[in-house]
Amino acid sequence: MEKEDIAQDKKLIKKAFQMHDEQEHPGKHTNLKKLKKGGPTSLDRKLQGKNMSRALNQKSSSRGR
Repeated sequence: MEKEDIAQDKKLIKKAFQMHDEQEHPGKHTNLKKLKKGGPTSLDRKLQGKNMSRALNQKSSSRGR
């Protein structure tokens, strides 16, 4: 993707969340930083299994160091 596409996508997502917040949650705002954390998707769960998809989704591969 090009930088312009990414910037346009981010702008679109922010506008969508703003519209949602205005309609569904007056006076409250959705924290977009929580969305960046992510998690295993349904497709990951199907292909890799429940626990393996969780393990592979960890940010650090060297836990406990």
